[in-house]
Amino acid sequence: MRRYLAAAVLAAVVLGTAAPAVAAVQPLQKQLDHLTTRDGLPGAVLSVREPDGTVRTLTSGTAERGTGRPMVGADARFRIASVTKPVIAAAVLDLVRQGRIELDAPVEKYAPGLLDGRPITVRQLLDHTSGLPEYVDHVDPSGPLNDRVFLRAALDADPVGPGWSYANTNYLVAGMLIEKVTGKGFRTYTRQTVLRSLDDTYWPRQDETGIRGEHAHTYGVDPLNPQSQGKKVVDTTRQPGYLFGASGGLISTPEDLNRFWQSLPASTLKTMSASTVPAADPPGARQGLGPAVVRLSCGPVWMHGGGLPGVRSLSGRDRAGRAVTLYVTGVPKDEKRLFGVFDAAMCAR
Repeated sequence: MRRYLAAAVLAAVVLGTAAPAVAAVQPLQKQLDHLTTRDGLPGAVLSVREPDGTVRTLTSGTAERGTGRPMVGADARFRIASVTKPVIAAAVLDLVRQGRIELDAPVEKYAPGLLDGRPITVRQLLDHTSGLPEYVDHVDPSGPLNDRVFLRAALDADPVGPGWSYANTNYLVAGMLIEKVTGKGFRTYTRQTVLRSLDDTYWPRQDETGIRGEHAHTYGVDPLNPQSQGKKVVDTTRQPGYLFGASGGLISTPEDLNRFWQSLPASTLKTMSASTVPAADPPGARQGLGPAVVRLSCGPVWMHGGGLPGVRSLSGRDRAGRAVTLYVTGVPKDEKRLFGVFDAAMCAR
């Protein structure tokens, strides 16, 4: 379970010297095809949404091994994993805008006793500087599994830091904070606010392991499947998504994610990146409140990545409003190449 619950923040690579931008569809398609041929990934989807609403989607590979079924498009659903975090951050910042939360106030101002009296601020949750350890490293997978158990495991462990230390625990607490302030669970509150115009995005129900509607199958090392024995790649399409919660539980589509990035008010984006902190993944990134600010070959972008067994995604937008979402099924052999496709799509002009 701990491997299932752990979601990647960004590709663990650095672009290094600026890569040349891709200027036409065909070279970008070739790069996407490289992922499903030489790298052996079953499927890949890349969707680009311009500020004027123009959408360009490229696909490669198959939606299900052994069937010949073409890879699904930008309107098909997938588990977005840690790309959930910018959504939760946007909801918290909406409450900040309303004056119901202060970024530099202690979390316990709004939820007394939640953090055992620790003076952790709301801002420190959103930029991963709280010192809270990763709860998935301390949860007993044989015992009860719910948000309260996860938080207790983190609070009973030694803190980390100082400085940036990525942990799903921060957004576990952010989800609890939303509930304390609004009286609504984070799933309900986000559906009514930052997700209200995204019809194909949803939170899985408790005990729901499938994906609704059209979707691709995913293939990875399933830590809960005895057939995998910790090594064998198996079909990982069915997963306990409800348990991933505020740190990584959303199911969405590339089109909806791109619309989400473009729907963020300029004031929210400004707040997200007004006071960033150095982050180690990828080297050179700066962690904002939710997304990281990462410098691509054409300049900085707001972005986040996500990963679960069998699926890997990168999603974000640039200052001009171009939004890009890339996801692949399977286990990437070269994270740098995956990041390069994202860079090429974001920077093509």
